Amino acid sequence: MLSILKKEITSYLSSLVAYVTIGVFLLVLGLFLWVFPDSSILDYGYAGLDSLFSTAPYLFMFLIPAITMRSLAEERKEGTFELLFTRPLKDWEIVLGKYFACLFIVLFALLPTLIYYYSVSILGTPQGNIDTGAVIGSYIGLFLLGAAFAAIGLFASSITKNQIIAFTIAVFLCFFFYSGFDSLSQMLSLQDLGLQSLGITQHYQSVSRGVLDTRDLVYFLLVASAFIWLTLFILIKQRQKQLNTTVMVGLISAFILIGIIAQFAFTRFDFTTEKRFTISPISRKIINDLSKPVKITVYLQGSGLPAGMKRLQGAARDMITDLKAYSHGNIQFEFVDLLSTIKKLPDDKQKEAYEDYESKGVVGQNISFKTDDGVSQKLIFPEAVVKSGDKEVVVNLVQTRIGSSDEEQINISVQNLEYAFTSAIKKAVSGGKPQIGFTEGHRELTDVQLNDAMKSLSDGFEVGRLNLATIPFKALQNIKLLVIPKPDRKFTELEKFKLDQYIMRGGKVLWTIDQVSAELDSLRGHGGEQMSFPKQLNLDDQLFRYGVRINYDLIADMSCSPIPVSTGEVGGQAQIQMLPWLYYPLFMPYSKHPMVKNLDAIHSEFASTIDLLDTKNVKKTILLASSPYNKKISAPHILSLQALEQEPNPKDFQGTPKTVAVLLEGKFASDWRNRPLPDSLGEAVTIMPESVPTKMVVISDGDILKNQIGSDGSPYPLGYDHYTQQSYGNKNLLLNIADYMTDDSGLIALRTKEIKIRLLNRARIRNEKLYWQLVNTVGPLALVLICAIFQHYIRKRKYAH
Repeated sequence: MLSILKKEITSYLSSLVAYVTIGVFLLVLGLFLWVFPDSSILDYGYAGLDSLFSTAPYLFMFLIPAITMRSLAEERKEGTFELLFTRPLKDWEIVLGKYFACLFIVLFALLPTLIYYYSVSILGTPQGNIDTGAVIGSYIGLFLLGAAFAAIGLFASSITKNQIIAFTIAVFLCFFFYSGFDSLSQMLSLQDLGLQSLGITQHYQSVSRGVLDTRDLVYFLLVASAFIWLTLFILIKQRQKQLNTTVMVGLISAFILIGIIAQFAFTRFDFTTEKRFTISPISRKIINDLSKPVKITVYLQGSGLPAGMKRLQGAARDMITDLKAYSHGNIQFEFVDLLSTIKKLPDDKQKEAYEDYESKGVVGQNISFKTDDGVSQKLIFPEAVVKSGDKEVVVNLVQTRIGSSDEEQINISVQNLEYAFTSAIKKAVSGGKPQIGFTEGHRELTDVQLNDAMKSLSDGFEVGRLNLATIPFKALQNIKLLVIPKPDRKFTELEKFKLDQYIMRGGKVLWTIDQVSAELDSLRGHGGEQMSFPKQLNLDDQLFRYGVRINYDLIADMSCSPIPVSTGEVGGQAQIQMLPWLYYPLFMPYSKHPMVKNLDAIHSEFASTIDLLDTKNVKKTILLASSPYNKKISAPHILSLQALEQEPNPKDFQGTPKTVAVLLEGKFASDWRNRPLPDSLGEAVTIMPESVPTKMVVISDGDILKNQIGSDGSPYPLGYDHYTQQSYGNKNLLLNIADYMTDDSGLIALRTKEIKIRLLNRARIRNEKLYWQLVNTVGPLALVLICAIFQHYIRKRKYAH
């Protein structure tokens, strides 16, 4: 076999055709990766070789058949075929010798592409900011693809004497195995057969990211082995030798057995630095336990996507692929270009289709992005829909954060994908929804003010209002999360008792409490002034027992949102100006806790400070705090809009950040320990002096859950300020709290996942773009030319005499 291997390599590298073929491959690849804008690494902006590993397969379909077409076809054409088999070599040694020689030539063609790795590493910000492990893993995937194509090409070369016919057959077979099964699987009558798993694309895309799944490895080995065996079969038939039926049946049985075993006993090797394709044990358990099929439709698809959206699109595909690997076939997905789909409809149906998708939560967004020619706009649909049975859950793929660059926001979105998809899948397949109750009866926020909060939660929960005074205690225990949204009236002892014993039995509570009476509408309706005074809610002793104290004060913070103020009239028209209002602080979530990690700023109104008390068996985690540029104002205090006319003195706003939201976890002491039951209870309830392990969140601002209301009485989305048209993170905060408090699987912990941003130096690219294009298109060709000249010199010197 070694003699055949050596002969084939020497013979091929002695031919001018070899260098021309490899040179054309590298030239076309270089143009696609460094010159053509749609696939250019320089235009993509990220320090990676994703374009190489997505483009190379299509060029391999021509390169490898060009390498293999002469392997056996030329032997038969030149009449050396019979001579070859007269040597003391076994059939399988001849075939494997030629096969490994083809693989060596494929590796030889890939070696010059290492210049691409060097270039991206140099252009990274900072230099060397490229995931080397991912590149190594992706090259392994490309090599496995080459091994499969080489086996197919060798088979095609064995069935004909004509090299052109062998080349054509090999190209067709390579294309069919790479894309044909995917196309067949799209046919209506074949959609449920899972034919795409027989094709190369699904397996190659998994490996080319830098993740080696043993199932994909076995697939490529089986494809290569099958075509090598077919090549042997053809040669035996051509030589009219006796075929060993036992061996044939044994090989086929072994192939099938290995394939079956690989599907059930598999492991995955993540070569990436951050292990970004490694699915957490939490997600694996949820996906592994799926009891019904799940269909995921991603609408972030279409031509002309900006680089960041391309990255997010690829990351979403990777994440779903990784989840699918553990689903036992229960997850299927597709990417749909919704804009093109709608445009194919008749004109009178397009608007109806847009509104139908909007009603489901799939909303188009116009995004602006910079190009070399200026600024372009693109309508995209950055959502996915997870469907199981009749249940649909919309996943918003894009996460925003005020003050973050576009690249940082895309990175935050990528980090959030595992949590977003796993959470949506769990909600879609779960039989019953957890119940969330918003209290009423104490002049809490109205249904209109809570409209978007309750609507947003309704996708994954049963949401409603309840009155603590009238609800039976037994029914209260069915509530998974109790929300107290800005009460304005005193709680009775009966209500406090029900709350306390609900917590003692493991109930979770979200307290959003205003301790001071202050409203902007009241200020405007009383000549621009209002006395803020402490509320009497009768909750202080109970919260004190649990470990917190909400103080009777207000936070004035220089990090705040503006409010509209009339500054006079011009021509009979009121002049409105947006001025910063110190009592509307913006809280930046700097905590690493998954409930607030990567959230946008939280908008608040008239927040108070929170003191944490030393309470046994209770862990306290600060979720939100003011900026350092704040001051505390004790109530009662006169608030006046005239303060807007004065520039605040920064010296007066220098203090430590004030706590405004805290998570309490552990075993709480009952506020009813050694106390008699309320007389008005009316039902038998056993007092528990200490709670089972549970948790609660205390926020010193009741307006955090309140959505603004338009002049026509219609509610705006939670967290949206219609005056500034700015969206804040209030809605996502509420959703995260609900998930964390009601889910015992620890799914919310996935939000702590971090992925490093790997960017190219755009300034350097603008100045040196032509240079790097020349280096990466001419450089590989120059290496091939040097090898050709060196090989010719060695050959001439060896045979000159």
